[in-house]
Amino acid sequence: MSAVSASRSRNRTRESCSLAAMGIVNALGRGPEEIWPRLLATDQTHFRRRDDLVPDRDLLVAEVSGPLPEIPPRLKRYACRNNALVLAALQQIEKPIADSIEAVGRSRVAVVIGSSTSGVSDAEAAIRQQHATGALSETFYYDQLEFGGASSFVADLLRVDGPAYAISTACSSGSRALATARSLLALDVCDAVIAGASDSLCGLTANGFSSLQVVSDEITNPLSVNRKGLTLGEGAAIFLVTRDSGGIRLCGVGESTEAHHMSAPDPAGHGAEHAMRDALKDAALEPAEIAYLNLHGTGTLLNDAMECAAIDRVFPSPPPCSSTKGLVGHILGGAGAIEAAFCWLMLAERVSGGLDLIPHAFDGQPDPALPRLRLVPSEGLRVPVGPVMTNSFGFGGNNCTLILGAAE
Repeated sequence: MSAVSASRSRNRTRESCSLAAMGIVNALGRGPEEIWPRLLATDQTHFRRRDDLVPDRDLLVAEVSGPLPEIPPRLKRYACRNNALVLAALQQIEKPIADSIEAVGRSRVAVVIGSSTSGVSDAEAAIRQQHATGALSETFYYDQLEFGGASSFVADLLRVDGPAYAISTACSSGSRALATARSLLALDVCDAVIAGASDSLCGLTANGFSSLQVVSDEITNPLSVNRKGLTLGEGAAIFLVTRDSGGIRLCGVGESTEAHHMSAPDPAGHGAEHAMRDALKDAALEPAEIAYLNLHGTGTLLNDAMECAAIDRVFPSPPPCSSTKGLVGHILGGAGAIEAAFCWLMLAERVSGGLDLIPHAFDGQPDPALPRLRLVPSEGLRVPVGPVMTNSFGFGGNNCTLILGAAE
C-alpha cells in the first residue's frame, strides 16, 4: 500500500462496502438492460398526463407502465402499488439475495427501505370507496400505508430475521437507506442488507407540491433559464449490500440536517455543501478525483440555485454533471436510491477504462445567473474511470451525498 493509500485508509471513517447487486424499475423500464440505453439516449417519450391526481389540473408525470408483479396471497396485507414496485426491483436480484441468505443465515440479513409515500395511493382509493359506500375496501390494510410496510414486506417475503425498518427523510430517504446499510455492516449488526427505496404516484404528494407552486406543466428543465418546476415520477431501486470485496463500492457518505425551513432549502446551500465535503472526507478523496456528479437537480428555482452555489464552493473545477430528473421525474423518497442505481450502472457498464456519462436532459439554455457547471452534453461524454458522486436533498434540510466507485 502506498503512503497516500495508507493515509486515505486511516482517514476513512467507515470501510467501503459492496453494492453487490441491484434491481430497478421506473418510467424508463425495468432492469438495467432496458433502462441503461434509454438513459444514454435521453429518452423522454414515456411521460404521460393524468387528470386524476390534482383537481382541475392535467398533470405531467413519469409513471411506471404495464402490470406490476402480484404480492403473494400470504402477504396480502402488504398488497399496494408501492410494494409492487419494490417487488419488481427485488425479483431482478433474487439469486444473489438467495445466495447471500444461504451464506450468512437469515438472522444476519437486515432490510432498510426508504419511502415518502408508502401505500398512500391505495389508501386514497380505499377512502374514496368509504365515502361512496360507507365501508373501507376489504383489500385495504394499514400495513400498506405504514412507512415501515415495505421493509416488513421484504423481510416477510424473504423470511429474514435481521433488523427491518424504514427511512423516511423526504427526498434523501433512498440515499440514507444505503448509508444506513453501510453503518449496519460496520457495526456488525448483520452481514448483508437489502436496502433501497420506492415511491409511487399519489394525490397527496401531487397536491402538496402543486400547492407549493413547484410543479411544472412541462417536463422538468433543471438548471435552465426557462425552468418552471419539477415533474413527479415513481419507481424503486433495491440493492444487496455486503462486505464482499470487489464490485461496485459505496465509498463515501456525507449527511447533514440543516433545518432551515419546512420545505425550502437554505438559499446558500450550506447543508448541501457540508454533505458533499463530508462524503469526500469519508471516502478520502479530493474534489478533483470525482469523475462525475449526479445532481439533485429538481428544476425548481430554489433547489437549482442553492445546489449550484454549493457545488461552486466545494469544487474549484466541477466535474461533469447531469440531472436525471428530466428522464424519470422526481421520485421523491425513491430518488436517492434510483439515482445511486444510475451511478451503479455507469460504473458497471464501464468500457475500455472509460465511463459513459448520462447526458443532462434540458433545453440547452443554462441559467446565466447560476454558477456555471460542466453539464454532460446531449451526445454524451466518456471520461476515465473514477469515483462518482450523487446528491439528494430533502425537505427540512435532510441532505445526503453518496460516493460510489469501482474496485480496482
